[in-house]
Amino acid sequence: MNPVTIVSGTAYPWGAKNIDTDVIIPAHWLKTITRAGLGRGAFETVRAQPGNIFDDPRFAGAPILIAGDNFGCGSSREHAAWALADMGIRAVIAPSFSDIFSGNAFKNGIVPVVLPQDAVDRLLEVAQDQPVTVDLETMSVTTPFQDRFPFELDSFRRDCLMNGLDEIGLTLAQDAVIGGFEREMAQGRPWIEGRAALQVEPSA
Repeated sequence: MNPVTIVSGTAYPWGAKNIDTDVIIPAHWLKTITRAGLGRGAFETVRAQPGNIFDDPRFAGAPILIAGDNFGCGSSREHAAWALADMGIRAVIAPSFSDIFSGNAFKNGIVPVVLPQDAVDRLLEVAQDQPVTVDLETMSVTTPFQDRFPFELDSFRRDCLMNGLDEIGLTLAQDAVIGGFEREMAQGRPWIEGRAALQVEPSA
């Protein structure tokens, strides 16, 4: 997972509420065995509508999505986060998220930013023609008009995002500790690894 400290640039000023994971990535895309290419299926039903925001050249390649309340509700499919990441989104700003989606986003290097509705409304206005910046150092969202909206994020998740640590990375970071434990177990309880057979005294 790539480290995330600042996400800055164009933002999709969508603002739609109660967007479920089937809207983010329809079920027929779940047959894939790879994450690559899922961005093509992201918001497929929305993109089928003429003049949709995701095919508007003004927002092409935007790394930020500004959404409405209850974003990512519905099923627990991690493909939703995979699809967003594959289309280049690194932060989603909304008044609230589904807990499962928020967790999946974090595990895939996407920053879920919770802001009050009035702050989201202001960002939707600014993002029509100006960039938005999400800064994990200062824990704030800013605009070129000196808007500054502070947000909160669990400190563990913040550290993981800033250091590029997913669950595999967290495990590898403890390699020395794990190795020491395994050596100690091998010496003290060799039968666990099957390297020594129990010696049984023959009966008299």
